[in-house]
Amino acid sequence: MAGSVEHIGPRLKELRQRANLSLRELAQQLEVSPSFVSQIENGKSQPSVATLYSFATLFSVSMDALFQEEWSEPIPRPKASPEINKSDEASHPYDIWDDSAARISAVSPGNRTLITTESGIQWERLAATTEKSVNFMEIVYEPGTESLELGALATHHGYEYAYCLEGEVEVVIGDLMLTLSKDHSIGFDSSIPHKFRNIGSVRFRGIWFTHWCDGPRNWKLIK
Repeated sequence: MAGSVEHIGPRLKELRQRANLSLRELAQQLEVSPSFVSQIENGKSQPSVATLYSFATLFSVSMDALFQEEWSEPIPRPKASPEINKSDEASHPYDIWDDSAARISAVSPGNRTLITTESGIQWERLAATTEKSVNFMEIVYEPGTESLELGALATHHGYEYAYCLEGEVEVVIGDLMLTLSKDHSIGFDSSIPHKFRNIGSVRFRGIWFTHWCDGPRNWKLIK
């Protein structure tokens, strides 16, 4: 399933209105300005990865849902996880898909949920079980792209783990700056301010595993 950034604004506005929140009230919860929220809703500003996560967390929806052109009541979860069918009618688990996350998730390449931003960042969901506190993804950063707007860092509860498949990406974690290159891996406490940036001439592709600790995710941007 591919996602389109052109649908983000209308989706966020609809979510805000369903929650009976004004622009100012939503902005206060996200710790941003009302004008910034308005610009995103009207398609005049492109939200960063961290901002998208903040919206998704606040409204209790998946990242995928923010990119959908349409949704019905209730808001659907992404169709990215097959349900194992115990009958003899299915030839393979990959042929059976459920509308929600399954206890067993086996995903073939052509059936992964894919989200692409205008800036050149891609998230491809590799599996989706009923465990809501983890994300297992392949992430791509095209040359010159970064996870946050210039100068900003993100912080949130939980831990992140990453393994580089190709290319390299600059990683800033607190006062530490390092380069994640092919076959190298990292893990860190996500409450430490961090960001990622591809400063090379080739795309970066890596495997990401994020784990949210108990309690609110509390995404914050630090500028």
